[in-house]
Amino acid sequence: MNILLFGKTGQVGWELQRALAPLGNLIALDIHSKDYCGDFSNPEGITQTIRAIKPDVIVNAAAHTAVDKAESEPEFAQLLNATSVEVLAKEAAAIGAWVVHYSTDYVFPGNGETPWQETDETGPLNVYGRTKLEGEKALQIYCAKHLIFRTSWVYAGKGNNFAKTMLRLAKERSELSVISDQFGAPTGAELLADCTAHAIRTALVNPEVAGLYHLVASNTTTWHDFAALVFEEARAAGIELTIEKLHAVPTSAYVTPAQRPHNSRLNTGKFQRNFGLVLPSWEVGVKRMLAELFAAQNF
Repeated sequence: MNILLFGKTGQVGWELQRALAPLGNLIALDIHSKDYCGDFSNPEGITQTIRAIKPDVIVNAAAHTAVDKAESEPEFAQLLNATSVEVLAKEAAAIGAWVVHYSTDYVFPGNGETPWQETDETGPLNVYGRTKLEGEKALQIYCAKHLIFRTSWVYAGKGNNFAKTMLRLAKERSELSVISDQFGAPTGAELLADCTAHAIRTALVNPEVAGLYHLVASNTTTWHDFAALVFEEARAAGIELTIEKLHAVPTSAYVTPAQRPHNSRLNTGKFQRNFGLVLPSWEVGVKRMLAELFAAQNF
């Protein structure tokens, strides 16, 4: 089986290289790849790549994910998140390939307190959410054999993440203010990658699982409480921190170009039922990631 992965160097893409390798012949690309085009700003190149490789499965972890920057470059966000996804969908359908694609809770308006279900009405607050929603719709229209996974608050041990930023600041400052009125589930790229590999295995045997799913870790927290856990784990590991006070502040305390949703909760019942998995609590993955950071002093 040939598997084509786009976005190999991103947080999720890096973990996908590990998780997908046992499934077959994996061809992993990013914008710097030389043998094939992995650049989603070049739809023609993406078309040529799919026609040349003729993969059985395409996993798309490429996207314009700079939420604030998207507000000032909506055309570029549209190109990466929607236009090239439509091209990919059409080419996949032409060769009968499966497509796995990642989307976001930002397709919703972010109000209320109830976890969003796949059937809930969308209403993006920003350019990033709007373009990701258009990408979803294009894939649904043009390629029946699709798995779309909406996720949120994604982190990985590799590269920068919220926990690393908090640890760095906690060594420099005595007080920190962190947002306490946005709710979601920090979700590890490792978890997403492992769930993706399992979902692909399932879909190849049981194609009726095709569709749209919410995929995040279980339970909910806020950025403030996430930070508090990071500091608690750091102190338990014997790491010296300067931080003395952690203040809870509203979203309005930080003005950003893109509006953020308050409610990023996602209901994962459909995914867990259809794929026979139990998604672990968000603390499990975060604590494992932190233990790795502390052991390597990588923060």
